Amino acid sequence: MGRSRSRSRSRRRNRSVTGGAALSLSLLLTGCGAVSGLTGDNEVTLRVVAADYGDNPQNSSLRHWKNLADGFRKDHPGVKVEVSVYSWSEVDNKVAAMVKAGKAPDIAQIGAYADYAAAGKLYTTDELLAVQTEADFLAPLADAGKVKRVQYGMPFVASTRLLFYNEKLFADAGLTSGGRPWQPRTWADLEAAAKKLKAANVPTPFALPLGREEAQAETMMWMLAGGGGYTDGEEAYAIDSPENTKTFEFLRDKLVGQGLTGPVAPDRLDRQTAFDAFTRGEVGMLNGHPTLMKQAAAKGVKFGMVPLPTVDGTDKPNMGVADWMMAFKNGHRKETGQFLDHVYAAQNQTAFTSAYDLLPVTTSGYRAMNAGTGGNSAQLKTFLQALPGSRLYPAGKKSWPGVSEDIKENIGKAVAPGGQPAKVLEQIATSARANDLH
Repeated sequence: MGRSRSRSRSRRRNRSVTGGAALSLSLLLTGCGAVSGLTGDNEVTLRVVAADYGDNPQNSSLRHWKNLADGFRKDHPGVKVEVSVYSWSEVDNKVAAMVKAGKAPDIAQIGAYADYAAAGKLYTTDELLAVQTEADFLAPLADAGKVKRVQYGMPFVASTRLLFYNEKLFADAGLTSGGRPWQPRTWADLEAAAKKLKAANVPTPFALPLGREEAQAETMMWMLAGGGGYTDGEEAYAIDSPENTKTFEFLRDKLVGQGLTGPVAPDRLDRQTAFDAFTRGEVGMLNGHPTLMKQAAAKGVKFGMVPLPTVDGTDKPNMGVADWMMAFKNGHRKETGQFLDHVYAAQNQTAFTSAYDLLPVTTSGYRAMNAGTGGNSAQLKTFLQALPGSRLYPAGKKSWPGVSEDIKENIGKAVAPGGQPAKVLEQIATSARANDLH
């Protein structure tokens, strides 16, 4: 969703739902507005490590966390909150180093939680949160935070993916209905639209970024649209399912094989490169996340957004992505839970998601944004409506990071000329199942 500054940013963004900042800095704040120092005998200090969603010091997430800490301090004078904010390029490693050194923070807001949960280092959500807070999480996001049916990961913010299309290119290619751009619903529609765009000399009728940057996301979107996914109903890996094989045969034969995916081979096309081409008016269609809205609008590109067409036009789950909060067992369970209840209050969720064009992870936040009381763009509601029924990465599996890496490395081979989707998917699946046992 050479290295330019924007492309560097996007690579870091892959670890977050839409936009981890490229700031090479760490910032420290406390609930009383001063640098961390000595506390009273009865005072508890909570240490929080969080990721930065801004892209410069002026819009750093530091401001949000300072407001949270200050507000919490007023109602809990015996608790001080110290928050270190790091860029997405370093925050996961910072937390890992702290844990390894025996100095885990009380709370971490990072990209993955399963390793720490499996090692017995995290509180469960029901040990921390008030009942109303825990019940407020949107169901698919809460489920994605579970390891063996027990929730350890708390979703912090979320995003979904939609099909973007260039309205001018559609109109120029005759892809209109009733004076409006024609919206594909099936894969046959998608193929037909791509052919018309190609006939109208659009350089890339459909951008298919299966390069390393975010191949695991593009792969999951297509698997879901084809009736498959990374896992089955029992959450076992099903990467080599018949549905997934047929999906990649379609991509190989109908899109790549007919020259509809542009001049760059999918396995060499990264998402930000595809986004950049879309903002230059060179791409007819591609899958994207909310960040693309701003990028395209800034370049004057008029676009529409619809759910990714499915194999037969029937509704299928959309792909959702979440970033995670977790609480380490540091002996501050009560105070940690109180602060997390504060973090997830509806007004605090809305303040953060509105600032960064993200999606809320709670039912109350969802309702507020859908009612128009939160969010900066009506277009963001299109992403919001896809969130409740979305499917997320199998983040509760310790093996998932390795499987994701395997997909980035190999999935592009499945759609190359002469590629063998069944063989590629089987190899990835076999390795995934083996790693899932350890």
